[in-house]
Amino acid sequence: MNYEIKDNFLPQENLNILKKEIFSSYFPWYFQEKININHKNDQKDLSYYMTHNVFLDNTPSGYWNLFTKNLLFFIPHNEVIRVVVNLYPRSEKININELHVDYPYEHKSALFSLNTCDGFTSFENKKIDSKENRILFFEGNKKHASSTCTNAKARFNVNINYR
Repeated sequence: MNYEIKDNFLPQENLNILKKEIFSSYFPWYFQEKININHKNDQKDLSYYMTHNVFLDNTPSGYWNLFTKNLLFFIPHNEVIRVVVNLYPRSEKININELHVDYPYEHKSALFSLNTCDGFTSFENKKIDSKENRILFFEGNKKHASSTCTNAKARFNVNINYR
């Protein structure tokens, strides 16, 4: 599987602008009962997460311009399919969620970490740690999995699907 990791991806000013908004008490989060389409509700420790769909089904949220100027501007793309901010609450032990694909057709994915924690994204044979201001580029139709974290209040990232 091909992937690329870039640390210190955003200029500090753009990272600070995103974090100020996302970590504020005014940023709207929405409860998701399942982590992904393959999620089984048999995980005892954590079986939910919170999201904010910045762009989904060709519909932008009120935060679209924030992400366009401070993150998407730095990712070469022709078409945005989806932009979602994820909040995985801290758990007592790290839970690795089910392997899944973002969409079953050919597209690109970028996973941008907003904080450093012991959570990670895994592929069938590789684990990429969550590190603030790190972006992971990969093929979105390849199986991957998210995880919770144990050493921060939550794991925060932005998932971008694009062409």
